[in-house]
Amino acid sequence: MFSAALLLSAAVGPWVGRLIDVHGGRAVLAASNIVLAAGLALLGLAQGAVSLTLAWLVIGIGMAMGLYDPAFATLTRLYGRDARASITGITLIAGFASTIGWPATAWFEHAFGWREACLIWAGLNLFAAMPLNWLLIPPAPPLAAKTPEQRAVEDAAPPRGAMPILAFYFCATAFVTGAMAAHLPRFLEIAGASAAAAIAAGALVGPAQVAARLVEFGLARRVHPVCSARIAAIMHPLGAAALGLFGPAGIAVFALFHGAGNGLITIARGTLPLAIFGPAGYGLRTGILSAPARVALSAAPFVFGVLLDWIGALAVLLSAGLSLAAFASLWLLRPRPAPHPAPGVAPAASD
Repeated sequence: MFSAALLLSAAVGPWVGRLIDVHGGRAVLAASNIVLAAGLALLGLAQGAVSLTLAWLVIGIGMAMGLYDPAFATLTRLYGRDARASITGITLIAGFASTIGWPATAWFEHAFGWREACLIWAGLNLFAAMPLNWLLIPPAPPLAAKTPEQRAVEDAAPPRGAMPILAFYFCATAFVTGAMAAHLPRFLEIAGASAAAAIAAGALVGPAQVAARLVEFGLARRVHPVCSARIAAIMHPLGAAALGLFGPAGIAVFALFHGAGNGLITIARGTLPLAIFGPAGYGLRTGILSAPARVALSAAPFVFGVLLDWIGALAVLLSAGLSLAAFASLWLLRPRPAPHPAPGVAPAASD
């Protein structure tokens, strides 16, 4: 059911992105909380396969309206090329979502039951998150007239093959993210770690994600997003190499490297399209780019699980190979030039 929700969100994503391009994201993000609340309420009240399927489909639509991609599009619509720091800041805050969400969900379920846990999260979306989105996000300004220099940059052809290259990068890295999210402790046990060591290593992924995002935030004005995305893609293979060289002694290194790379990849989802194509049409473009990534994310747990059953720890060769291919693909990209300011106008901060 979750995979079906991801597939539906992939289909709806481009439409949501286009809506944000035109009207801004304040209303879209606030409406996403209403849709998510409805889906969670339906899930909590579900009594059979039909109502369960309907609940997950509604949640899928809410995911397309309210997760990272529409948030990044909202920031880009507000701040244009200067949105990079805000995008990184959003990922820093969201890095603690699982740290808070999983324990809270476990407590809700233990104290009240899983249906009541769904209803509690529905209420939090409706009565906490929705008002915050509406009150704290400013309305998008009218689309301003562009200077001749800005029009020249936006009319210039992007790097050849940029859309398929970025689609491949996001698709390959999403597969690795989905595979490890579903199977990391099991994979580490197959690689020779004890159950306790595998769980402890898995707990390092979250802090590594946040630490990497903090470093990226500090270097945002010194390192181009393409370079940051290359570093992100190479981290998982480096961790896999450490695991291969040192065996169970390398599981902590693997978890830290994978977590750091995954944290940077989340930022790259927002900053790479902005750096390569600029802010014009950003929402629609990121919606299109997210579609194959969400398909890969939905398929990864099953495919990687089958490989673990078939070849054991050697399954990491697939995830490491995909990450290396993503890393290599970015060497084909060149960023767009920043717009030149009109005479007498101070230049904007560059990416």
